[in-house]
Amino acid sequence: MRIYKLLSVLLEYPNAELREHLAETAQMIGGLEHATPEDRQALLDFIAWAQALPFTELQEHYVKTFDLTPDNALYLTHHLFEEQDRARGPALVKLSEYFKAQGYTIDAGELPDYLPLLLEYVSTLPDEQNARKFLHQAVEVAALLARNLETMESPYALLLHVVERQGQLAEAVAPEAPRGDRDQARTAV
Repeated sequence: MRIYKLLSVLLEYPNAELREHLAETAQMIGGLEHATPEDRQALLDFIAWAQALPFTELQEHYVKTFDLTPDNALYLTHHLFEEQDRARGPALVKLSEYFKAQGYTIDAGELPDYLPLLLEYVSTLPDEQNARKFLHQAVEVAALLARNLETMESPYALLLHVVERQGQLAEAVAPEAPRGDRDQARTAV
């Protein structure tokens, strides 16, 4: 499993299936593709925290953290545009068009800037360099979210720091993604 897929799953609303497989997930962290030792430890710490909480408390924490606190919204354009900024709509349309052009299908009713969805998409990219370059577009928002979550002492900050670090690794990668795809994605996000 790639680290992006795991991050996508862990940043979704916790369901019974996730809860049931947390112990297995913790065991497979060591073999996780493209994870740094720091990332592996952060993931293990988060999973240990999630396992220690009663399931309903984990769900309540998620809702309080992401659904009831706008500063922690997992929708990237929420953080990139002002509340009444009319540019958010076109950015969402461009991102949807980008996904469609890449052959990636988004469920009806799903906004394309939802971080778990973006991580799911990145997990499908066959080339690690392009995956990190795409994720690099979200580094600023991931860093902002990580700081916000640290302020409220949420363990979800661990996951956002992993997203941030993975995106920053793109800076060390020399080859560029095709310019048209990169610019279209950057403009959208």
